Amino acid sequence: MKKPKASISAREIFGQNLRRARRLKDVSQEDLALRAELSRTYVSEVERAVRNISIDNMELLAVALGIPLKDLLNPDLFASLEDHISSGK
Repeated sequence: MKKPKASISAREIFGQNLRRARRLKDVSQEDLALRAELSRTYVSEVERAVRNISIDNMELLAVALGIPLKDLLNPDLFASLEDHISSGK
């Protein structure tokens, strides 16, 4: 039986999905920051959901990764991949 997911904020969803997408594309925080013309520290803070990111910077990061912005806000986008990895299948 699956445990119910705790409610998380859009900021946390974006940060988690950004990190997952960046890692899947094998891009470092520094490289992503350079592509988006942002600082590496800023990217780190966004991924950890400690920074309240603007919609403009969300778009910059999505474009830099080549991913639609709506995908980075989808709470279920990477869930199946993460479940697959954690179950060892």
